[in-house]
Amino acid sequence: MRPKLEILDQELVERIVGEAYELLWDPGVRVHREGALKLLADGGATVDFEKKTARIPQDMIEEALKTAPASVDIYDLKGELRLHLGQDNVYFYPGATALQIIDPATDEYRPPVTEDLVRFIQVVEGLPQLDAQAGSLLCADVPRMVSDSYRYYLMLLYGSKPLCGGAFSIEGWYPMKDLLVAYLGSEEAIAAKPVNTMAICPSPPLLWSEITCQNLMDCARWGLPAVLISMPLAGATAPVTIAGAVTQHTAESLSGVVIHQLVNPGAPIIYGGSPAMFDMREGTTPMGSIETVMINCANVQVGKYLGLPTHGYVGLSDAKIVDAQAGLESAMGAILGALAGINLICGAGMSDFESGLSFEKVVIDAEVIGMTRRLLAGVEAREETLATALMREVGHHGHFLATDHTRKWFREEQYIPSAVIDRASQSTWENRGAKNVVQRARERAEALIAQYQPPDVPVEVRKELKAVMSRAARQYGMDELPPLPELQRRKS
Repeated sequence: MRPKLEILDQELVERIVGEAYELLWDPGVRVHREGALKLLADGGATVDFEKKTARIPQDMIEEALKTAPASVDIYDLKGELRLHLGQDNVYFYPGATALQIIDPATDEYRPPVTEDLVRFIQVVEGLPQLDAQAGSLLCADVPRMVSDSYRYYLMLLYGSKPLCGGAFSIEGWYPMKDLLVAYLGSEEAIAAKPVNTMAICPSPPLLWSEITCQNLMDCARWGLPAVLISMPLAGATAPVTIAGAVTQHTAESLSGVVIHQLVNPGAPIIYGGSPAMFDMREGTTPMGSIETVMINCANVQVGKYLGLPTHGYVGLSDAKIVDAQAGLESAMGAILGALAGINLICGAGMSDFESGLSFEKVVIDAEVIGMTRRLLAGVEAREETLATALMREVGHHGHFLATDHTRKWFREEQYIPSAVIDRASQSTWENRGAKNVVQRARERAEALIAQYQPPDVPVEVRKELKAVMSRAARQYGMDELPPLPELQRRKS
């Protein structure tokens, strides 16, 4: 038996979907891209081109849901299937688009640069609990307008896991596509064995900007898996009630599914989001609050009801440093999100309302994920009896440690954490330096960087990737890309 969490009863799920359908008819959705409005009009929506609104009937939504695939497969950069997004499969990747990094040497926030992102990619490559890369940092040593594609450039050079990212402009989408073509060898390969997902964010409430709408249509046209990231802020840009915020999220996401499937029926799309509950005292958007996690879990339950693969931003914290608050918020989100069956969970390593990132935190969060996966595995009988024969054999002496049964099953029954998690006696802990969890995580991160093996990317592919990235950077006044670390494969 696998433990599961459902936060809504079936009647409420159906009511949320029904009222979301009603919202898409009245008041409809606002769309600021002319091509998308024409697409919706041709598909059967009632469109007011002057007001840029589209009233989408229920039959259009249901037709789009019929063509949208129930699962999406994502491959790693070696061409091997890594993520099967669907059912209750759960995968984790680190938080994305952090504007600041907590410097390991000073414990202070600062803008990240190329070397930071390269080192972070190396750490993520070495953490088996993380299933994908995210281009987690926005490098301040390149123009802002190419910071989206620059993340892809570095992930392709230094990583092997699938990529999760997104464009920040209409123009920024195309260098990302060109980088993928350069790496994979052809345009057809992008859709044949997708190695990435692209985040697409409608604006609350019920609005599609020119940028996000075009990005969504481009993803559909090229067969790049799109992740809908609806972001209702309960109490500010969405109703303060959890059910109301989920209904708005549903309507915004369904409008995206319709536009996407009108472009290319059957193209891969993922029902995701990054909602939050607005904090009435501080005027902030707490990503680690229990209400934010509840909205995410409810969104996913609706997505599963609609038959779509799912995504959510949970397992992150609003703490400014790696402390007890960071641990409790991150663990709560990761565990509840996994129990809800979110297929793709983003957030490991993030702090300060999605704006900060920490090497130490991503290492600690990886241990949370390892424990969460053990919970998802549930409890099995393992053998014909529940070890009662063994108990009779051992008797009252209790020497189970030396039995074959223990040697056979302990690795299956127990998650064995790294040295980041302290389970030593007090005297042993003191003899090892009496280090706290942040110190141990810092050592683990440095060890992973030292052990990192760069992928074997052919020289001609590296040159083409650099050419694509250089062309994009030159458009914004950067003649030379930042120097990259020289890496050599270690002898095994």
